[in-house]
Amino acid sequence: MLETLNPQPQDKILQLIALFRDDPRDGKIDLGVGVYKDATGLTPVMRAVKAAEKRLWETEKTKTYTGLAGEPAYAAAMLGMILGNGFADRAAAIATPGGTGAIRQALELIKLATPGATVWISAPTWPNHPSIIKYLGMSMAEYRYFDAETRGVDFAGLMEDLARVAKGDVVLLHGCCHNPTGANLSAPQWAEVVALLSARGAVPMVDLAYQGFGDGLEEDAAATRLVAQSFPEVLIAASCSKNFGIYRERTGILIALTSADRKAVVQGNLNFLNRQNYSFPPDHGARLVTMILEDPALTADWKAELEEVRQNMLGLRKQLAEELRRATNSDRFDFVADHRGMFSRLGLTEAQVIRLRDEHAIYMVGDSRINIAGLNAQTVPVLAAAIASVCG
Repeated sequence: MLETLNPQPQDKILQLIALFRDDPRDGKIDLGVGVYKDATGLTPVMRAVKAAEKRLWETEKTKTYTGLAGEPAYAAAMLGMILGNGFADRAAAIATPGGTGAIRQALELIKLATPGATVWISAPTWPNHPSIIKYLGMSMAEYRYFDAETRGVDFAGLMEDLARVAKGDVVLLHGCCHNPTGANLSAPQWAEVVALLSARGAVPMVDLAYQGFGDGLEEDAAATRLVAQSFPEVLIAASCSKNFGIYRERTGILIALTSADRKAVVQGNLNFLNRQNYSFPPDHGARLVTMILEDPALTADWKAELEEVRQNMLGLRKQLAEELRRATNSDRFDFVADHRGMFSRLGLTEAQVIRLRDEHAIYMVGDSRINIAGLNAQTVPVLAAAIASVCG
């Protein structure tokens, strides 16, 4: 049987990690892997997470299974953080292994409910989106998103493409901090997208992986809340990996908004999908998140540290834009300061990216997506000078 298997294509980011690890040069810079790092290169455990873990260790009495959907308290806490008040009566939810698990379960639910639906994704998008859609054998289409000239959103192209969405199709939207580009819709643009998709009879699916990393915890939820208020059915896949820093705990959630009288049926189907895929979801990370969000002191400390993380990335963006302006004697890279989240796509060619790696030990994804959080105040000028040298 196994001899019939064909080799699978290697993940480009995992390949990049291996190349970086094996590079013996001092001063090498990793801008590829998508995790937050502090100035020392460490992905730290947040203070509130440490405090919650200590409390959990002291009070936890059992490691028995939780429910198929996870703990209701986790769903309630996450619903409040993401959507605020007023949605509990129409929200079904399941805990998932990370944001990836939430995306997978959302697509499984779509396939279960409407097998013929087309899933629309932005061009470009996070590579796991099309990978999972293709693996599940679902219909997929792209809508224009990134303008390679301005390094901003191609809003005219986006609206033109979304005007072709059929009734019942699913449109996957990045709630904030677009991955991989860092370019985001403005509030007025979000309103236009919502109006168009509503008129087309589409079902929005929001990937919310970076809440709190862009303009603030509440501000980053604004687009998702607008979508939730505007459609009878919405799918929201959220991750706690970044904003709580619990990457390895694999903590995510899928929220399905529907009518109050359909909520029980939708919840039953979500539970069914969890049972088919992994039965009971991981609980440790979800319990930590619940403890933090239910305790005012822990919530305040978590929000304060999250704001420190966000401000650090904004500072690095501003510094990089200024250094690139000096190094290139142009405003070509000013957009870096306007992007939000961990990522920006710089608009370099693949040949230039390879030169950065070979000549300067600077590692980024082939499409020139960089992780801003992979930098610090000392490495920003190094990167700027290197980019200027390969662009000259």
